[in-house]
Formats: sequence, structure tokens, C-alpha cells
Amino acid sequence: MNFRTQQAANRRKTIGLLVGMGVLVWLVALAALTYFGQSTTAIVPLAVGIALVSVWGSYYGSDKLVLTMTGAKLIKESDNPKLFGLIQEITIASGLPMPKVAIVIDSAPNAFATGRNQDHALIAFTTGILDVMDRDELQGVIAHELAHVANRDTLVSAVAATTAGAIAILSDMLMRMMWFGGGRDRDRNSNGNPLLLVFSLLILILAPIAAVLLKSAISRKRESLADATAVAFTRNPAGLRSALEVLERDSTVVHQKSNSIAHIWIESPLDGKAVSKMFSTHPPIAERISVLKAMESLN
Repeated sequence: MNFRTQQAANRRKTIGLLVGMGVLVWLVALAALTYFGQSTTAIVPLAVGIALVSVWGSYYGSDKLVLTMTGAKLIKESDNPKLFGLIQEITIASGLPMPKVAIVIDSAPNAFATGRNQDHALIAFTTGILDVMDRDELQGVIAHELAHVANRDTLVSAVAATTAGAIAILSDMLMRMMWFGGGRDRDRNSNGNPLLLVFSLLILILAPIAAVLLKSAISRKRESLADATAVAFTRNPAGLRSALEVLERDSTVVHQKSNSIAHIWIESPLDGKAVSKMFSTHPPIAERISVLKAMESLN
């Protein structure tokens, strides 16, 4: 596939996964009504409201929040003219405004982008990645991070997190109702059908797990989309491919490897942990390299 085909495919898959999350919310609401009846109607908007407040507050302050969590420090052009020059090259090619730039004092090579929109974007680099990568590799990394900005991935992540959070809150509330009350109307609401009760119960139990899987899948597709978009910006898949090979060979991990921000790094700091690929926020790095090599062969 060329980068245009990759971009289109990953966008379609993201939309499909987001639709899947919407369907999952509908199934949970249906299961709740089936199991508990109309008394649960008010719980659905309550769960969505709680998720909206918890996620979107972070979304609007995402740049400041991530700076605090990672220990990244904002720098000026005079602090690193070469880095700013490379970033400006990609902003010109992409048509994006110049983002804020930050440095994380960490020997592990890595980078991330955040910010609620293109006018409030921030990209950060560890000191390790600046030390080990040459110009073409660093250009590929910059293009990847700016691709996240161009593709509004912070917004997509916020939508996915809100939906997954609403499902988790709704399921938790309903399970508590199940244990501490609500059983008196159960048979009447399901017309005494035990199969409906079992089906509804399974949905309430499995929905939060399915939501996490869908959120992780969306994150993986956005990483693949960022790789393809980076090639669209640079027209040089070899640069990003070589950068990913550097990351693959390096075994060091950034100090700030919290689950809440693992998805923002170009290489997940949780890779190599006992985590199933289905729960991973990034495609396997070898797989990403393979796709970029295939793009090189088309040039």
C-alpha cells in the first residue's frame, strides 16, 4: 500500500470502531432496560455526563496536563535552532501552525504530541531521541507527531475515552443495583424470559472489557494513520522507518510510563510488558517498520 491507501484504510477503520463503541453503549442501555426496566432510564445520561466531565476537562487542558505528568519543559528556538528548523520544515509541508516545543530529560529515545487542536499543539522529545537520531530519522519522528496534530488524534482519543468511560460507569452502576436491589422487578421487566436475563447480564459484565478493547484498537489505528500521514508530509518513508528501527533496537524505557499517557508516545513505554496485543495502544513496532518498507519499495 502507498501512504494514501494506508491513510484511507485507517480512517475507515477508526470510524468503524467508533461506531462499534456507539453500538456498545446502545446494547448496555438496552440490557439495562431489559433487566431493570424504566427505572434505569435516568442512569444512562448520568453515566455519560460523568464521563464527559472527567474526560473533556482533561482534553481542554491536555497540553498543560501532559507537561506536568511527563516533566517536559518548554523551550525556545534559541535553545535548539536545529530542532526548530526541522519542525518548521514539516509545518510548511503540512500547512500546520508552529506548535510549542518541549524537552523531557530522559535517556530513553521517545517523543509525543498533545494539545486539543492545531492552534494549541505541543510536541516533545526526550533528550535520548535527540542524541541518537540523525536528521532524516528525527524528521520522520517530527512528521509522525505533527501527523497526530493534523489528524486531531487528541480529539479522537477523547471521544473514545468518553464512550469507554460512560460504558464502564453505566455497567458499574447497574451491577451495584443488581447486588443491592432492583431484583423485584426483574422478572416482570423481562417477561419472565430467563434467556433475556442471562443475555442482559452478560452484556453488563462484558461491555467494559469490550470498550477497553475498542479504545485500544482505535489508538492502534491512529498510530498507523500517523505513520502514513508522516510519509505524506515528508515523502520519505525511509526516515521514519529508520527511526522506528532505532527505537526497536533500544531497550530503555522512559521514566514516565503511566497507563494514562502511554498512548501518546511514539513508542509505547508499556511494550514488552505482559500485555496482550489486543490491549496494546500501539501496533507492534516490527509491523510498522514492515509497512513503511513496503511504501519505500513503491518509490
